[in-house]
Amino acid sequence: MRLIGLFSLFLLLPVTVLAAGDLFDERARIERLEDEAFAGALTGQRFQIFRDIGEELFTARFTSADGAGRRMATQAIIPTKRKRPAPATFQRLAGMDANSCASCHRDPRPGGAGDFSVNVFVSEGFNQADFDTTDPQFSNERNTNHLFGAGLIELLAREMTADLQMIRSNALVEARRSGQTVRSPLTSKGIDFGVIIAEPDGMVDLSEVDGVDTDLVIRPFSHKGVMTSLRQFSVNAANHHHGMQAAERFGARWTGEADFDGDGFDDEVGEAEIAALVAWQANLPAPGRSDDLDEGDAGRVANGERLFNEIGCASCHRPALPLDSLTFADPGPVDAAGTMRQGEGTDRRYDLTEAAMNLPRNDKGQIMVPLFGDLKRHRIVDQQVDGFGNELLAQRFVDRDVFQTTELWGVGSTAPYGHRGDKTTLHEAIDAHGGDARRSRDAYLERTDKERADLIGFLRTLVIP
Repeated sequence: MRLIGLFSLFLLLPVTVLAAGDLFDERARIERLEDEAFAGALTGQRFQIFRDIGEELFTARFTSADGAGRRMATQAIIPTKRKRPAPATFQRLAGMDANSCASCHRDPRPGGAGDFSVNVFVSEGFNQADFDTTDPQFSNERNTNHLFGAGLIELLAREMTADLQMIRSNALVEARRSGQTVRSPLTSKGIDFGVIIAEPDGMVDLSEVDGVDTDLVIRPFSHKGVMTSLRQFSVNAANHHHGMQAAERFGARWTGEADFDGDGFDDEVGEAEIAALVAWQANLPAPGRSDDLDEGDAGRVANGERLFNEIGCASCHRPALPLDSLTFADPGPVDAAGTMRQGEGTDRRYDLTEAAMNLPRNDKGQIMVPLFGDLKRHRIVDQQVDGFGNELLAQRFVDRDVFQTTELWGVGSTAPYGHRGDKTTLHEAIDAHGGDARRSRDAYLERTDKERADLIGFLRTLVIP
């Protein structure tokens, strides 16, 4: 394939860069990006071009002429060979299951959520795709989350990770200095993640850490909170859903092969193309609130918001968290193995001011990100209330009944609800909350019909622009 350099991109500024423009060519994209075409600090028109490329990749319908399909590779996150060629190009269970990112992330527009019909199946622990059942013994069925405000979410997670890891470091220093055991609360941005216990000999007791992995890395993406970054998410999804293998994981760097899936196409998704996808997703604007209410409805919505806080929903669905910086580095500081890391390839950085447009600041000058979440995992199932207890497989060592708090911004635009997308109303979703959320759920059910309707009305004003 031909390569586009930086100067030719500027010449093509008003032109669709990666979409196929040839009636006689069935590739979704004609050009490939050089890894160095967009490097360093991206601003102004240069950043806009890069984002536009990312949007075109996100909405492109990849074909076998692009390398779509994984003839001899599986859906496994760790590059794994099949024992025999895939019997079918597409299947709903372990993929391939989509031609385009926007096939699932589509409502109310590209980057949004998906309904039950585009659920995905997370076959944790399975290398092969040779099963044909939706039985939860074999896979966890998951609904598609929206991506609006995702860049701000990742920045919050990075800052919180830095806070927690600094607390650990300081506790170890103090334990060594004092010669005594040090117990340090793990708190960041007002969220409590338990306690870390440091010993003078350098040992750390992690038994009281809560709601985060023991490496203290906040992983803000997926229903279970197991994806570190938009980059990791994009690399995983490209292979799982489209059979498009990212060179940084499936290429020679890790596997020693340029064509790991054996379909005749080398390095199907380059580093710069993953970076362009990340740039577009990261800059999707933060969801907001409906502001076209008449006086009566506005009063009821205000009452619903008051009830939301009064019955304890806001203890996990925090209305806003403070963000110090809008500078987004890609790769990030704690990206997972299998994705490019800082200093290993081409580093890029850009500002997410546009994504944070109109968000307020607190008295410290921090941006208040209105996510209605806490980026923490909670147990939300108990013996009496198990509406979210359908999964039988743990994912990345996160217990079956533990999920990360779903951010509620945009919830008014993204029915259905729940990690399986099988709750058709917000009332059903609230009623399904057990475990750590049981008290708030019970308090909601004890309210009058009108009060519950007011709370639901408030949630339905949290919309994607």
